Amino acid sequence: MSKISAAITAVGAYVPEYILTNKILESMVDTNDEWITSRTGIKERRILKGEGKGTSYMAIKAAQDLLKKSNTNPEDIELVIVATATPDMQAASTAAYTATHIGAINAFSFDLEAACSGFLFGMSTAAKYIESGRYKNVLLIGADKNSSMINYEDRATCIIFGDGAGAVLFQPNEEGLGLQDEYLRSDGTGREFLQVKSSGSSYPVTAETIAKKENFVFQDGKTVFKNAVFNMADVAGKILKRNNLTNNDITWFAAHQANKRIIDATAKRIDLENEKVMMNIEKYGNTTSATLPLLINDYESQLKKGDTIIFAAFGGGFTWGSIYLKWAYNSQKTN
Repeated sequence: MSKISAAITAVGAYVPEYILTNKILESMVDTNDEWITSRTGIKERRILKGEGKGTSYMAIKAAQDLLKKSNTNPEDIELVIVATATPDMQAASTAAYTATHIGAINAFSFDLEAACSGFLFGMSTAAKYIESGRYKNVLLIGADKNSSMINYEDRATCIIFGDGAGAVLFQPNEEGLGLQDEYLRSDGTGREFLQVKSSGSSYPVTAETIAKKENFVFQDGKTVFKNAVFNMADVAGKILKRNNLTNNDITWFAAHQANKRIIDATAKRIDLENEKVMMNIEKYGNTTSATLPLLINDYESQLKKGDTIIFAAFGGGFTWGSIYLKWAYNSQKTN
């Protein structure tokens, strides 16, 4: 019997209708389009509007898009994982709510939180369930409503983040395609540099924490930038070396869309030409757990069976890693 690997067999995505452009941000904070574009590569980001609409709203939409495109019966799905840093609420699982609302009545579900590395870690987790031989249909969703934790008076963070969701279906493969290798790491000493201090158990929300605006994202940009470039390049390099891959063997590089300068610097350090670097940060900004599946969705029509994709991400915590995957199907994207 051939070895079972975990392959992505379908993708889906959702981004909100409202577009927050750099021009609009100019009227909100002391910034301008040229500065934002040159520093981040971002031209616009999507923002979810509407009372009571949280991360699950987008996760459900992305999952439904995948189900429709791939003609998948939701009752066949056995596990739903939602990677997110912005769950709908504390205690209640966003994944469970999502699974129920897409009709995945035979699935169990859970949330996975690893900041901007959440989807990458979710890929590893989903693959293990498939590789065990016990499950055949695992739905992994990366979704974040970052606007719920952004201070739109803080120009250091409000220009970066957007909202969105992407989904992939993992299924068994016996052709040697799918997830090939992974190199994942974390370092808890880095959490002070990128965090939302209040709203968790250490510092519950109070009138005082709200007054101090501690319920919003704080980021030490220089420290995060330096660590992101070094660590993403380091793990991507290690994946290549361990699998005897050269730059010529890489079809695509799918990096977390945090900042174009970080992506460019990472690609340069592994000597990868620009044509192989997936990029959509200009449209969505940093959607945290959703950046990688949104990349795959946007590039799906260009992907071919057997393509070698190197994923890399870096996030708060600190968390980071790289995954080597072989694409499992010839895409025929439909609208």
